[in-house]
Amino acid sequence: MKECSLGPTAPCPPGSGGRRGRSRGHRGFGLWSTGPVSLAVYFSLLDEKATNVPFVLVGAGTVVVLLGTFGCFATCRGSTWMLKLYAMLLSLIFLIVLVAAVVGFVFRHEIKTNFESNLNLALRDYNVTADRHSEAVDTIQRTLHCCGVQNYSDWERTEYFTQRGIPRSCCKSQDDCSEEDLKDPSKAKLKVFVDGCFFLVTSTMESKMSVVAGISFGIACFQLVGIILACCLSQYITNNQYEMV
Repeated sequence: MKECSLGPTAPCPPGSGGRRGRSRGHRGFGLWSTGPVSLAVYFSLLDEKATNVPFVLVGAGTVVVLLGTFGCFATCRGSTWMLKLYAMLLSLIFLIVLVAAVVGFVFRHEIKTNFESNLNLALRDYNVTADRHSEAVDTIQRTLHCCGVQNYSDWERTEYFTQRGIPRSCCKSQDDCSEEDLKDPSKAKLKVFVDGCFFLVTSTMESKMSVVAGISFGIACFQLVGIILACCLSQYITNNQYEMV
């Protein structure tokens, strides 16, 4: 019989996955339903340059919207050179997206390694001051219900643990998580999340890669259709002009 949070012997209602099922659901929701500000937290633990990724994505989206508007204007005007320019620009964006997808696939293991090493460094240099990496660690642990890199015991090897114990962002309940408990590993195990954040983040990302790949493929198909239609319309207008002459 599965246990629910109502008590140690309380049975789960039909259709409930128990505490573990709800915990995984919360973790997935925390990782994939966060806004741009929260996504920047994950990028900040990848690389210094990776913090600019959200702004790059916003800029790329703006360019695509402007390019689509330009394509509509070119179609309404019936301008062949504008349609050809639109097709060329759309082809360029398609190639850039294709190269980015290939590079991301080839270097996916390096990205995971970089994230793990930076997360270890963030734990080692963790402190109570409001520095960016410490806030990122707290946000990830609090949102995804995880603790440490591989597990909660990673904190025992940090300088912060000798002073304050495990951070409160690892606590299952803030009301039942004293500093004395957090300094004692045996007691802390019952008070904090025991699963590590690295495996949780990477496994959830990998499980969603099929969704990302499907969306990317659909966008690429729309771009190819736009390129073909722009070229066909440009050729059609050109042929009609010759027939009129």
